[in-house]
Amino acid sequence: MTVTRAEPPSGGDEKSMLAAWLDYHRATLAMKCEGLSGEQLRQQAVPPSGLSLLGLVRHLSEVERSWFQRGVAGADAPRRYYSDDNPDGDVYDVEATDVAEVFSTWHSDCARAREIVAAAPDLAVMSQAVRRNGRRQSFTLRWIMLHMIEEYARHNGHADFLRERIDGSTGI
Repeated sequence: MTVTRAEPPSGGDEKSMLAAWLDYHRATLAMKCEGLSGEQLRQQAVPPSGLSLLGLVRHLSEVERSWFQRGVAGADAPRRYYSDDNPDGDVYDVEATDVAEVFSTWHSDCARAREIVAAAPDLAVMSQAVRRNGRRQSFTLRWIMLHMIEEYARHNGHADFLRERIDGSTGI
């Protein structure tokens, strides 16, 4: 499957622009992973880091699920890839992971996040989120969308280095 990435519009309402930028960064991660084998997606960064592209996809799936499904929609959306006993399991425990399942789950979590954003009357909608440190906080949808753009942008930088290490591909 070929990944397409639409350039965000240079104008428009705030909610649409934030959604477009978030989708741009989601597509960037997909492009960084495109055309790689399962073995390549599991390939870890330079030691001591155990970071991999597949770990990034799992992590971002968890982040989508946490902020949008649990936080904004208040859904019962249990963690998939990490636990209190293994707080970094989403990022590092990828050896026996089914690649197709990970990407299907990530795409599903992104689609559900889009639905939640579209259904929100405005960006001032407040969420209740429990952060990984266990602290409960309220956030606006605006804050969450900006945070998600930052989260993807930061991890896409990691993905740049991982992809270049795997096959020399740069500039995607």
